Amino acid sequence: MGLPNKDEVEGKFDQVKGKTKETIGRAIDDEELEAEGGAEHAGGKVQEGFGKVRRNVGEAIEDVGDAISR
Repeated sequence: MGLPNKDEVEGKFDQVKGKTKETIGRAIDDEELEAEGGAEHAGGKVQEGFGKVRRNVGEAIEDVGDAISR
């Protein structure tokens, strides 16, 4: 498993940021902030998942290239 790519890192960051907004929104009874945080958290999960798929495809291509060059 390689290092996380930009999408994975940004996705994780958005998840944490979204979860924080959700928690603060809930604590101060701000439904709009809570909903915004939930959407940001979900978007972060999608972006992280996309990054993982992209990295796995890249690693698979590298493996094929290594196998061909042997």
